Amino acid sequence: MQKIKSLMARQGLKSPQESMADLSPVENLRIPSKEELRELREQPIDPQAEQEIIDSIEEVYFSNDSFDMVQHELEKLPPELNLQELEEYRDKLKRQQAAVSKKVADLILEKQPAYVKELERVTALQTNLQLAAVICTNARRQLSVAKEGFTEASLGLLANQRRRHLLTGLLKSLRTIKTLQRTDVRLSEMLEEEDYPGAIQLCLECQKAASTFKHYSCISELNSKLQDTLEQIEEQLDVALSKTCKHFDVSHYTKVQLAYTLLGKTQTAMDQLHMHFTQAIHNTVFQVVLGYVELCAGNADTKFQKMQYKDLCTHITLDSYIPCLTDLCKALWEVMLSYHRTMQWHEEHDKQETTPTPEDAAAAESDELAVDRSYVKKKLEHGLTRIWQDVQLKVKAYILGTDMSNFKYDDFIVVLDVISRLMQVGEEFCGSKSEVLQESIKRQSVNYFKNYHRARLEELRMFLENETWELCPVKSNFNIAQLHEFKFMGQCRSPSVSPSRQAVSSTSPAQEELSLFQQYQREGNPFEMHMEHKEEETEDVLASNGYESDELEKSVYQDYDSDSDVPEELKQDYVDEQTGDAPLKSVPRETMRSKKKSDYNLNKTNAPILTNTTLNVIRLVGKYMQMMNILKPIAFDVIHCVSQLFDYYLYAVYTFFGRNDMPVPSPSLQAHGSREAGTARVVGPACLYESSGLGLISSRLRTTLNRIQESLIDMEAVGENAGVHGPAEDRKEKVPSPHLSQLVVLTNSGTLYGLAQRVVATESLVFLAEQFESLQSHLDTMMPAAKKPFLQQFYSQTVSTASELRKPIYWIVAAKAIDYEQMLLMMAGVKWDIREIMSQHNVYVDVLLKEFEQFNKRLGEVSRHVRIPLPVSNVLWEHCIRLANRTLVEGYANVKKCSNEGRALMQLDFQQFLMKLEKLTDLRPIPDKEFVETYIKAYYLTENDMEQFIKNHREYSMKQLANLVNVCLGSHINKKARQKLLAAIDDIDRPKR
Repeated sequence: MQKIKSLMARQGLKSPQESMADLSPVENLRIPSKEELRELREQPIDPQAEQEIIDSIEEVYFSNDSFDMVQHELEKLPPELNLQELEEYRDKLKRQQAAVSKKVADLILEKQPAYVKELERVTALQTNLQLAAVICTNARRQLSVAKEGFTEASLGLLANQRRRHLLTGLLKSLRTIKTLQRTDVRLSEMLEEEDYPGAIQLCLECQKAASTFKHYSCISELNSKLQDTLEQIEEQLDVALSKTCKHFDVSHYTKVQLAYTLLGKTQTAMDQLHMHFTQAIHNTVFQVVLGYVELCAGNADTKFQKMQYKDLCTHITLDSYIPCLTDLCKALWEVMLSYHRTMQWHEEHDKQETTPTPEDAAAAESDELAVDRSYVKKKLEHGLTRIWQDVQLKVKAYILGTDMSNFKYDDFIVVLDVISRLMQVGEEFCGSKSEVLQESIKRQSVNYFKNYHRARLEELRMFLENETWELCPVKSNFNIAQLHEFKFMGQCRSPSVSPSRQAVSSTSPAQEELSLFQQYQREGNPFEMHMEHKEEETEDVLASNGYESDELEKSVYQDYDSDSDVPEELKQDYVDEQTGDAPLKSVPRETMRSKKKSDYNLNKTNAPILTNTTLNVIRLVGKYMQMMNILKPIAFDVIHCVSQLFDYYLYAVYTFFGRNDMPVPSPSLQAHGSREAGTARVVGPACLYESSGLGLISSRLRTTLNRIQESLIDMEAVGENAGVHGPAEDRKEKVPSPHLSQLVVLTNSGTLYGLAQRVVATESLVFLAEQFESLQSHLDTMMPAAKKPFLQQFYSQTVSTASELRKPIYWIVAAKAIDYEQMLLMMAGVKWDIREIMSQHNVYVDVLLKEFEQFNKRLGEVSRHVRIPLPVSNVLWEHCIRLANRTLVEGYANVKKCSNEGRALMQLDFQQFLMKLEKLTDLRPIPDKEFVETYIKAYYLTENDMEQFIKNHREYSMKQLANLVNVCLGSHINKKARQKLLAAIDDIDRPKR
């Protein structure tokens, strides 16, 4: 613009309105002269060319007003000047100047009418401004007059009123501030009353009020004081929260939760609560264990306070172990019960607060509460596992801190019971299987049980070696369920439930469906019932002097005295088999006679036959099963040990009474009444009976005995059999073979060679097997599936063979009780080649029957002391009759010559023997009756029939068959037939050789 002005000045342009020059800041413009206009007209008029000239001007000319164009052009001159170039450059500049000037002139001419019009508007505006100044001056003068006449008098009243209102508000604020200053006293009172919600509400209201008056300088100090008070309330609130971990109180916890809600720290409170529960568990167990350790240590200088909990547990003594464990579990129960009730409180509280709110603000608040409730719920559910894990680790450290291998059995069962109950608490608490506790108690149980079982086997060996095999008097209705060791089986319960819990559930059927937390929610403790339950356990299984009552005993012997003419096997007491009760009056003779002769009860009730050792084994089995019932992971180990108890008892009974290599009285000495004086091998029919395959020991029983001897019996500890030493580990698991007590005499013929002791031993084993059979289903439920074949094999190959021991044990008595060799000698003196039929039997039959009568009498005498069950008497009679019949056959086989009349005499003798024998025994049919009759009748067979007889009847010995052929020679068999038949006999005997 400045350049345009200077251009116009050089061209001498002036404005037509020179009179208004003072009102315009614009420099006046002059109209170009005629020469200038002519010069301009001479310039090219082509607008495009003109525009190109303007565009050729350097940009620097349009930069700013301070630009010095002369200096610029001078600086552009070259060092050596050329006139022609200078003139050409000057002409160029002139053309450019002319183009610019023409452009400017055209623009001025174009805008000149607008410029004139604008100047006229400016002039009009100046006139209006002068008029407005006059009006303002008049208004000010009028306002000054009004102020003096009205405002100062009237508005002064309004100002005073406003000031009064402000002072009244100030007085109210000051009173509020005074009240705020005194709230600390009320807050302290509320904290002492544990009214935490009220204290927080009051403190928050005070803070809100203080924020209203924050413009006062005294309020800043009050704000700081209220903040400190609020922090103090939070600290006390945290302490109050920690108290709920041990003793949960609904009202107390409700106050604490409401207080945290007012503070807006619900989630923080839940985090703090879990931290307090963890701390409570640690502090509780440490204080309980520390108390017992310090109590047992006395005045020891050891600083137990500084020990770690795990190290502290190692200082618990054996006497204080169970009380400490019980108190430990009681304390932990209180903590878990508090946590359980805490969860219940939140569940009930959430149900009460779940109400719909349509308002927006309330809905937003409800969303926030829902988030808090969700957080609290997840935190509590996660805390269940965490709390139980802490409890397991603490109890595990306590369990493994002491070596329990030397504990008494009852004490160890108490420990298992307490831990089992604790695991049940854990299952109800959080559904945990308590793997940590199970593993720790399993380690202790296996260690304990190995030592315990080894000691019990040695104890059983001592009992067996000192056992006199006298009858242990128990009641007729005796059952193992009456023993307190088997009380745990009386309740229908899961094996994982502790016995004491079942005691509670059995006495309170209505509580069976309730969990422990429901039963003991208000009072009591599940760990307080055990000792009381133990003290209440009693058992009444022993009879008085072997009889159910003294009056019964008296009536029995009175009846015995009045019935001296009755065979002793008929003098039996009548006992109700259903109830086990006996009548107090004398038993009618008819009732006695109705009893079987073969059952030698003789004044004894049908009580089980067992010894003190048997009862001890049964109790041991009960203890083992009780341990297995509480701790299923070691079930197989326990059942294996239970099987060893039975194996050892069976092996001992066989070793004492069932071996056939025991000394047998010489028959020759028996004939002279001195059967105890010497020993000799049983010959004749006894040996024939054993070798004939009719069997004393079955292959299954023999296999069982061999297995027991190889796996359980330490043979190196017996005699001088120490040449070959087995591995130390194997020998450690074995027990030396027991020895029969010297007080037990098995060589006295008056007692039937210890028949009473044999009956007690054998039948006690059978009774023990029956009890094992009754326990099979229970053991099967305990056994792991993979190990059940072991249990099945034990029952099928061992327990079921107990009754098979009767044959070898009672055979020894039968072989000695009758003088079979004397009968052979008497039969050898009989003449059998008679020519007339005899009507009188031979003397040897009467002697044999007298032997059987004597045997029957001795059997009755033995039954005075020990009841002889029907199976036992049947086995004894069967053995004696078989031996007698085979002796008869052996005697007939020794005959050198025999006629048909002699064979008829043999039949007469045998029929006489059978007729008298059937009066002595109820055993039917008579054993081996056909064995004798068939042999006697074989004398009448023809050659062909005899040959078939030899092939079909291999139960006879070669000697007996050969004698049969030789005796028939000359009567109806010739020598050629004899040679043929003897060859057939030799062919039969050859494979045996």
